[in-house]
Amino acid sequence: MDRTIPPVETLRWRDDALEMIDQRELPLKVEYRRYHTAQSVAEAISTLVVRGAPAIGCAAAYGVALEALRLRSLAPALFSAALAQAFDVLARSRPTAVNLTWALDRQRRVLGEAQARSPEQTAQALLSEAHAVLAEDIATNQAMGDYGAALVPASARILTHCNAGALATAGYGTALGVIRSAVRAGKRVRVFADETRPVLQGARLTAWELMRDGIDVTLIIDGAAALLMSRGEIDLAIVGADRVASNGDAANKIGTYALAVVAQRHAVPFYVACPLSTVDMSIPHGGAIPIEERSADEVTGFAGQRWAPPGVSVRNPAFDVTPAALITGLITERGVLQPVTAAGLRALFAR
Repeated sequence: MDRTIPPVETLRWRDDALEMIDQRELPLKVEYRRYHTAQSVAEAISTLVVRGAPAIGCAAAYGVALEALRLRSLAPALFSAALAQAFDVLARSRPTAVNLTWALDRQRRVLGEAQARSPEQTAQALLSEAHAVLAEDIATNQAMGDYGAALVPASARILTHCNAGALATAGYGTALGVIRSAVRAGKRVRVFADETRPVLQGARLTAWELMRDGIDVTLIIDGAAALLMSRGEIDLAIVGADRVASNGDAANKIGTYALAVVAQRHAVPFYVACPLSTVDMSIPHGGAIPIEERSADEVTGFAGQRWAPPGVSVRNPAFDVTPAALITGLITERGVLQPVTAAGLRALFAR
């Protein structure tokens, strides 16, 4: 892997605006779009310009700061009322990824601490917090990568699902961060990336990221993973998560649960890599995690082409929940939790 290649900048602050890679255009085109308001950032989140729980959290933090900067000339009372609307529109952009709520809560704390400040000072404080969220995400992912790399054998064939890489974070990755760290540690890694129906994040994003880094990657259809595991061609699976309940159940891209079931059947270790900001200690189990259902258009066709018959009924849940009992270990910035239990999660937070 060529260390001279810079990490992907999924989000960046340039000339008083937030710039984000439009992930809908990848891998054919790398295009940054500029955002100046909370509403436009919320639309970018809901339409998958930016996706992945940590990246969504970063985007939401910047969305609040952008709105504060835009409205800083208002009188304090009007400024506060307008910011409340910004928080609301961002909170409604996507329901499953808890990092969205986590980042907005951080900005609410900053807002509460800035009660005696002018709108200008408050806006600057919110921007500083957004910068901190982004910087902390990169550091957190690198720490996770180092912990997770220790779990990877010297020569390993790794299965991953969806995209839990630099594009899903501020720039290093959760599951792919583990893979990057393992490669940098000198381990011989080959990655099998599920295409990840229906929006093909594995085919479009994960394969692009790994090829860009010079990491050996083979693209497979989602249904091929079970066959490879049954033949002993997968040594371990590593995925990300959008929300983890307090008992360790993990919501991730649809299809993850099925992979975990098959992995257990064939004694393949199944790891979930996620920052503690993705753990929602207010939710007792995975059944309480809200599961987003997206448009039927994502299933009936792609990129302007339709293959399903007109009028067919469609269900399109974007996520599923993997029970903690099927997860070999939870890789976090504070170490690896193995086995995954409610008591273990509480201990991680208490460190």
